[in-house]
Amino acid sequence: MPVRIVVGGNWGDEGKGRMVDYFAKDADCVVRYQGGHNAGHTVVNDRGKFALRLVPSGIFYPGVANIVGPGTVVNLEALADEIQYLSGKGVHIGPENLKVSDRACICFPFHKLQDLYEEQRLGKEKFGSTVQGIAPVYGDRYMKYGVQVGALRHPDYLRDQLRRTLELKNSLFERVYGQPPANLDDMCDWATMHGKRLLPHICDTVDYLEAAARANKTILLEAQLGSLRDIFYGIYPYTTSSSPLAAFAAVGGGLFAHAPTTVTAVVKAFSTCVGEGPFVTEIHGEAADKFRNRTGEFGAATGRPRRIGHFDAVATRYGVRVQGATEVALTKLDNLSGEGPLKICTHYEINGRRVDHFPLVPELRVAKPVYTEMEGWSADIASARRFADLPEAACRYVETIEDLIRVPVRFVSVGAEREALMTR
Repeated sequence: MPVRIVVGGNWGDEGKGRMVDYFAKDADCVVRYQGGHNAGHTVVNDRGKFALRLVPSGIFYPGVANIVGPGTVVNLEALADEIQYLSGKGVHIGPENLKVSDRACICFPFHKLQDLYEEQRLGKEKFGSTVQGIAPVYGDRYMKYGVQVGALRHPDYLRDQLRRTLELKNSLFERVYGQPPANLDDMCDWATMHGKRLLPHICDTVDYLEAAARANKTILLEAQLGSLRDIFYGIYPYTTSSSPLAAFAAVGGGLFAHAPTTVTAVVKAFSTCVGEGPFVTEIHGEAADKFRNRTGEFGAATGRPRRIGHFDAVATRYGVRVQGATEVALTKLDNLSGEGPLKICTHYEINGRRVDHFPLVPELRVAKPVYTEMEGWSADIASARRFADLPEAACRYVETIEDLIRVPVRFVSVGAEREALMTR
């Protein structure tokens, strides 16, 4: 039974959506196993360009079951609106091809408010949250104040759980943030109204996935964000609030006793980062602005401008290692046409020491990049469909990255379209 996991090898925004879309054509199930609606996956196909937020990236293929797993947090309104948006674009979505775990936790409007209030309180020391309520709802889950999606089928229990949660939230809102309390009736009404739209999709996805595995179905699991935003192994505390690592897929996806056969880490041909935190190879000023605007480097879900940097082999080698990656997909190589000479960071210099390991934030803050410079290429490579068709300099650039990160680069992308992906 083939099980593939597609993950991000950097800070997120690597192009995971296009890779999941590519592999989904051969899958029976596509599972989103962590995160919420705060970060999107971009998919370009014959229907157009789509920025998915919670709906898994296999939704465009008939016959594929798409599962929002128990490790996710679900904004009911956002997911219901996303379903309506996709349906309006002619994408069929029904209970048979979109299933939402009853064990996922609900992200409420008061979570979004708490996220906003906390970023405001932190001021210059903010974490760079997308302010969609993701950190507060994961915090509630671990503090045992979360409300599971399955509670929508039990209105009295839902209200009781919300009452308990709001006693704590409103104390925080009024006494710490100086803000008005959230209203219990309003939150129950919100959950009922938007939950009603999702009830046909809610089920025990763990049982469904186990049955699929026993039937030897092909299963594809997808993560949000990337290694360096992982809550355990990322640039803490400038991380997301869950684990986008492949090792978490069994828990967050609900697929046990079935080890992955392949872990595909997606990596950009250059570095980008959204949000706060150290970013060693960052390019500033006009050069960054020009490149960002030319290549459309803005958040798929938020529209926030991405920070731009040279390829960081130190961070990427660490990122693919903690993912347990068996292969790498290198995306957006075409964006580097005409950008030479190119730089690859091979080491960091920290307080006079040259290192090739990825350290904690205190050392990352003072780290300086040590670069190797490579010849660029001027040709437009967007129409290339074989690796051998690329300019020699482009091939050397990919091969150098492969040597530095110590994981084979199996796929190279030169465009967002399905056909613009070449295999090696």
